[in-house]
Amino acid sequence: MRRWIRNLAVGLPLRGEHVLASLGGDRLTGVEFCRAIGGGIDFGETSDQALRREFREELGFDVEPTLLLGVVENLFEFEGIPGHEIVHVYAVESPDFDALNLDADLTILDEGSAVRWYTRSQFKARKPPLYPEGILDLLPA
Repeated sequence: MRRWIRNLAVGLPLRGEHVLASLGGDRLTGVEFCRAIGGGIDFGETSDQALRREFREELGFDVEPTLLLGVVENLFEFEGIPGHEIVHVYAVESPDFDALNLDADLTILDEGSAVRWYTRSQFKARKPPLYPEGILDLLPA
């Protein structure tokens, strides 16, 4: 069982009331959820460098972190295993996002998870919930 804290950098591509996020699920509980796109910060890498690398690896997109929205601490259980993360949350921009239709279906290149545009109201209603908890509150109005 893992017993360490992961440092992550995630980005929230925004288009009006829409947020681009990855769809996931817990196989043990059957609960579906969305997660901000991004991943682990490697040793010697800054959070914004990790964010750029993760978007290239996961979507093939070059992004520009425009604003560090905040840092959240995430304690959770996924598939029966407890987790603990410190998550740097950025607003990001890219011409690649501007070219996407709001009904576009993408996949994470290295794992195959679906990526879609969701409305803030969907996340506020938790249909599906957006993780890590609290990042929706960091979005500009």
